[in-house]
Amino acid sequence: MNFAPIIEALPKYLSGAVTTVELLAISLAFGLLFAIPLAVLRTLHNPWLSRPVALFTYVFRGTPLLVQLFLIYYGLAQFELVRDSWLWPWLQSAWFCACLSFAINTCAYTVEIIAGAIRALPAGEIEAAKALGMSRSVMFRRIILPSALRRSLPAYGNEVIFMLHGTSLASVVTLLDLTSAARQTYSTHYLPFEAFIMAALMYFVMTSALVGLFHAAEARWLKPLLPR
Repeated sequence: MNFAPIIEALPKYLSGAVTTVELLAISLAFGLLFAIPLAVLRTLHNPWLSRPVALFTYVFRGTPLLVQLFLIYYGLAQFELVRDSWLWPWLQSAWFCACLSFAINTCAYTVEIIAGAIRALPAGEIEAAKALGMSRSVMFRRIILPSALRRSLPAYGNEVIFMLHGTSLASVVTLLDLTSAARQTYSTHYLPFEAFIMAALMYFVMTSALVGLFHAAEARWLKPLLPR
């Protein structure tokens, strides 16, 4: 094996890794921002509020992320109404379309994670909040959501790792992420094993860092809630 060209291409790999982290951070931030209120709606007994959210999660969890990315980046461009709208400067950007696709996808999964955690809350916590005279909004803000977010940490940690791996699809819409850096190195030096093993190692390092962060978060915020 010849790793000398890979070492020379290391700045390209590092630049791709930065792009990957940026895509991940933006997608997770917006995905979580919208997932929390949608998860609350998902748990309501009112079908007019819960069923549209259920349909949203069903569709975006039931279709491949790559297909969603293609539909947003390539598919919307065929409609003249879209090209003539104020959204077109955004939708013709590969960066924006990738972030939008990843954010919508992770939002759908996160909604179900948080909604499941809300449904699984011990009845005693809710009864105690009612006994203190808390209104529904106060109970959600001070008891239900904080407890549900803590209990959803293990499942959400898995979703973050899956999304990190999913960002590798950004290379198909011309973004220079970590996978794209490996492809360019391979096409230049014809070293497929060396080029992609370097990308795999960098993904592994990022995954290990995320696992460590979530383990620390669980030790601080989740373990005190678990029965001793």
